[in-house]
Amino acid sequence: MGVKTEMGMQARILSGRRRLLLAMGALPLATIAAAADIELQRTGGPYVPTPQVVVDEMLRMGKVGPSDFVVDLGSGDGIIVLTAAQRLKARGFGVDIDPDLVRQSNAEAKKRGVADRASFYVMDVFKADISKANVVTLYLLPGMMADLRGKIFNELRPGTRVVSHDYTFGDEWRADESYTWDVPEKEKVTGVPRATVYLWVIPSKIAGRWQLRLAAPADERYELTVKQNYQNLEGTVAGGGAKGVRLTQSNLRGEDITFAFPSGGDRHRFKGHISGNNMEGTVELAGGRGTAKWTASRL
Repeated sequence: MGVKTEMGMQARILSGRRRLLLAMGALPLATIAAAADIELQRTGGPYVPTPQVVVDEMLRMGKVGPSDFVVDLGSGDGIIVLTAAQRLKARGFGVDIDPDLVRQSNAEAKKRGVADRASFYVMDVFKADISKANVVTLYLLPGMMADLRGKIFNELRPGTRVVSHDYTFGDEWRADESYTWDVPEKEKVTGVPRATVYLWVIPSKIAGRWQLRLAAPADERYELTVKQNYQNLEGTVAGGGAKGVRLTQSNLRGEDITFAFPSGGDRHRFKGHISGNNMEGTVELAGGRGTAKWTASRL
């Protein structure tokens, strides 16, 4: 996989995979700069290879294994999907707009004996079908990351892991985890001798109204009204003597949910799993009354 570094970006485009611009050497600098800006918007940046140590960490954070399907958007030399297929026995594909890199990646898949599990296509990342993925990998500049945010959130299934090298989706959608460490071999290419890998787990979409039921010994019913911003939740609770009580300690990670709300001078604390229009789990009852099962259904 390659990206997409900000340092000296226009100069790197002229020497990177976008070879077309090399033919523009005789043009005025302003024309070259304008062409480079257009090229950045189209491609997300020039090809910069990802060191193997970073690839390994991305796959580790994504918890990639034999049952996984990995999609690499902007796959460059294909190293992420190739490593996932060869070492971890996963399947997947990469997409890139550079035909030469795609040909090289498919040739390397045959050379490594993994062409049945790893393939590469010439394609715009925005047109790629990512619905089969349970791991998506990225190494793209911030502008393209922001543009892809909606596609990633809306087209991937809850629980899908999204792993990015160095760049995020912005403050609107913060990563669930990140890890930064020294990678000296990056300095020659990017000028920065370290890497950061970010992980997001696609959350279930639960905004709306829910009927919540607590089993014995609680035997209580509530109505939840939930607002959602990616993995962050806000909401209110009505019923069981409560009206307009706010949810606290709430979070989504894939299909797993936690939240709490006040009751009797203490709090009910919920943990559970989401499956479409239903939720279920256990609750630590307020006042030290033990635990109970709980279920919820979308209204």
